[in-house]
Amino acid sequence: MNTIRWGMIGCGSVTEVKSGPAFNKVPSSKLMAVMRRDALKVKDYASRHQVPYYFTDANELIQHPEVDAVYIATPPKYHEAYALAAMKVGKPVYVEKPMALDVASCLRMEAFSKHTGVKLVVAHYRRALPLFVEVKRLIESNAIGKITSVNIQLLKYAVENLNPKDNWRIDPKVAGGGYFYDLAPHQLDLVFYFFGKAISSEGTSSNQAGWYQAEDTVTGTMLLENDIKFKGYWCFCASKEDEKDIFEMEGNAGKISFPVFGNQITLEQNGVIKIIHFDPPMHNQQNLIAQMVPYFLGTGSNPCSAEDALQSMRIMENFVYGNNK
Repeated sequence: MNTIRWGMIGCGSVTEVKSGPAFNKVPSSKLMAVMRRDALKVKDYASRHQVPYYFTDANELIQHPEVDAVYIATPPKYHEAYALAAMKVGKPVYVEKPMALDVASCLRMEAFSKHTGVKLVVAHYRRALPLFVEVKRLIESNAIGKITSVNIQLLKYAVENLNPKDNWRIDPKVAGGGYFYDLAPHQLDLVFYFFGKAISSEGTSSNQAGWYQAEDTVTGTMLLENDIKFKGYWCFCASKEDEKDIFEMEGNAGKISFPVFGNQITLEQNGVIKIIHFDPPMHNQQNLIAQMVPYFLGTGSNPCSAEDALQSMRIMENFVYGNNK
């Protein structure tokens, strides 16, 4: 095999630009089939993106002889079942973040991948984007000296669509949690990508606004490797004026800060501030897909393993549910 022919389960908005087109822009990769339960929408998606095959049944896509690997872009509730179905027939899996509904589900996916030897990659794609690659380089080059603390703040204005029937991200039965489970995986994965494992952690969550069942406010602390102290605060019922997206780290020789959902790094050294700007990528997941294809072809390493993804899943579950789940 010299080309990975992809089948994609789920054709929602995240796949229109962030991921779907990237499969045809990476060498040795082709998007061959898509699946969505809505027949008209999946046909339209296939037509617009020049995808040869489309299905309304995931098993038909998984079993198709011209599909070598499966990309799962559904809500988390369905990740485990589709991943196991694909791995059972020997087809490697690329699954959206969060990896699954909860830690127990992630562990079953990881165990099945190890048992069968079928490869599994999780879509923590920000670790492959130039901005975050540069942050990691700055850390490893001791640009701000020994890092002592990391702080994340994400405050978001309440969205208009607050009905769980129309917005799966605020339905814990489908998403695992609220917007924290949708957005925090990006941030927490970067924490572990940059700084290593958590030695200890604790957190709390609440539903302050009462607009839906899931938590809308989360706080958490961690002690990371090398005695780095972490503090995080997420609020999804903030006012428009209070919106924030801050990821900052302090060292004994300066500070690095950036918005996880933005495009620039602020580097402070000896009182001098430098702004490093990055153009937003056309397809957010293309760089990670470009690293994953050689892994699936047997010539590269796993760019984001189940073990990697489980770090952020465990912390999210701890912050939100503590000992209650």
